[in-house]
Amino acid sequence: MEPEGRPRVVVLRDEADPPPAMEPVERLARVRYVDGSGLAEALPGSDVLFVYDFFSRAPSRVWPREGAPGWVHVASAGVDGLLFPGLVESDTVVTNSRGVFERPIAEYVLGLVLCFAKDLRTTLRLQERRVWRHRESERIEGTRALVIGTGPIGRAIGRALAAAGIVVTGMGRTARTGDPDLGEVLPDDRLHEALGEADWVVLAAPLTDRTRGMIDGAALTRMRPTARLINVGRGALVVEDDLVEALRAERIAGAALDVFEDEPLPEPSPLWDLPNVIVSPHMSGDVVGWRTELVRLFADNLGRYVAGRPLLNVVDKRLGYVGSGTPTASG
Repeated sequence: MEPEGRPRVVVLRDEADPPPAMEPVERLARVRYVDGSGLAEALPGSDVLFVYDFFSRAPSRVWPREGAPGWVHVASAGVDGLLFPGLVESDTVVTNSRGVFERPIAEYVLGLVLCFAKDLRTTLRLQERRVWRHRESERIEGTRALVIGTGPIGRAIGRALAAAGIVVTGMGRTARTGDPDLGEVLPDDRLHEALGEADWVVLAAPLTDRTRGMIDGAALTRMRPTARLINVGRGALVVEDDLVEALRAERIAGAALDVFEDEPLPEPSPLWDLPNVIVSPHMSGDVVGWRTELVRLFADNLGRYVAGRPLLNVVDKRLGYVGSGTPTASG
């Protein structure tokens, strides 16, 4: 940090989508805005890196061996794109934007459940054709959801689904009972057993070595033929080729996917055209005003940094998410 106490903050941004409402940050720090092409020159000697363009992989390409910032904040909940060896093995602190996306994603998941159960896609297609065709829909009350991922997003999803009458079970690293948001939490080594009991399988887990590819062909064969898969976590949690095969063979009833291994989803992907699939462009947590909320959270954390107070949302770089007992921003 500079002698006068104003840290040097590098903001990694996309020129087409600059961060809004940066005035509080600019009052606290000397701010330099760069895109991926300018990051290598800006990073050495900086104090803080604000990764506003959280899709960028520039940090992993140009991370300096010396003079790296002591703190990196990412404008997303997931940090898997930042956990490259040079950063993980360094003393640099990583924080995320926990507290911004939880409730919006939970609302989105509930909306997807209702879309499937009430067959809204068919209703809209028939309306476009001016076809009056009476149908019956499904009741969601009393159905069962398995929420994989017990962090704040998974918890918010559990609360929303339970409020709609769905029986919720969680899945995480460790088992417990009586969880206020997820009921019974099963250990992830019981995945295949639990899949056979669920009508809705919701993926809200971080991407780690432990979770990558967890929904593969073997897992999909354990799901009910009437079950739907909803992924709002990370695309690589699912082996997409195996999912396409399962959907084509109608081994599961459908999938709603907001995240993909390659984004944007390539045009040749069969997921675009399968009739039992809902594709959305990584937007489940992006509600009106979300960009301003991301900047506000960073500004609040920067104020703590300047004042020498503990940072919020510190990520355990070995685990890949905010550790238990760490101060966090409220959702």
